[in-house]
Amino acid sequence: MAVTIYYDDDADLSVLDGKKVAIIGYGIQGSAQSMCLRDSGVDVIVSELEGTANFEKAVADGWEVCTDAADAAREADLVQILTQDHVQATVYKNLIEPNLEAGNALIFSHGFNIHYKQIVPPDFVDVFMVAPKGPGALVRECYVSDTGVPCLLAVYQDATGMAKQYGLAYAKAIKGTKAGLIETTFAEETITDLFGEQVVLCGGVTELITAAFDTLVEGGYAPEMAYFEVLHELKLIMDLVYNKGIIGMRRGVSDTATYGDLSRGPRIINEETRAEMRKILTEVEDGSFAKEWILENQAGRTVFNALLEKSADHLIERIGKELRAMMPWIQDD
Repeated sequence: MAVTIYYDDDADLSVLDGKKVAIIGYGIQGSAQSMCLRDSGVDVIVSELEGTANFEKAVADGWEVCTDAADAAREADLVQILTQDHVQATVYKNLIEPNLEAGNALIFSHGFNIHYKQIVPPDFVDVFMVAPKGPGALVRECYVSDTGVPCLLAVYQDATGMAKQYGLAYAKAIKGTKAGLIETTFAEETITDLFGEQVVLCGGVTELITAAFDTLVEGGYAPEMAYFEVLHELKLIMDLVYNKGIIGMRRGVSDTATYGDLSRGPRIINEETRAEMRKILTEVEDGSFAKEWILENQAGRTVFNALLEKSADHLIERIGKELRAMMPWIQDD
């Protein structure tokens, strides 16, 4: 399916003239987007909880920080909510919603709370998404280098008739239109994002690494050797994939490795695995995963914490910490 991509000439930054943008949450994306907006001449107010590390970072970055998100929302014309997904609904309901006025806009960089209706905006505000396809540090780095990070644009609600224009301008202000702004929907962004995290980027990769490590160790091989082969060297391969695509990686490694990839890979990611992927996609699409995660947070994260603690105690983590200490070029923070 063809997508629409917007660039600098499609966006008019002047539509933000006289508008104040509130950034709620000065975390990874909040800090980067705030500074990019400010450097593009946009009037920005930053809101963060006093006493937190993010608050101290905001002060160090030269902001006069608003410690009450309600005040920031009341003062702003456009409100960008960049707190973590599981707290956005509470922050919105208690602090932002009571202070919205007709013609205001809500901005998101992930569609979770809108798509799964944890946040239900009033019909008199615009709702749009500008989602950089890179971490905050990269967004800032590419802004400074005048290259920009590709972004996604989605309009959920257009109360003023200007939602898309505001989104284009916001993206231009963080140089998303310099690289390319891809039009999508809140549903598509949310579903593909969660699916990718669960099946490949986090869940799939980490489980594959751990299973391969366990297989080698159970086979009598040194855990240090297992760590290097199934985890440490993964970065070398992923850098090739990242820069050159899958076929570029295959042409950049040995023929032995490529043949093993092509002939054995489908035995690991087989039809049973693909069937499980389809099941996970359905759980994301029908809201089952979202409901489970929301209830998990309401219940105090007992399952989350138990699973995280168990994974942290795995042999691969203990061996990895020792081996990384031998490599001063790796920052193990």
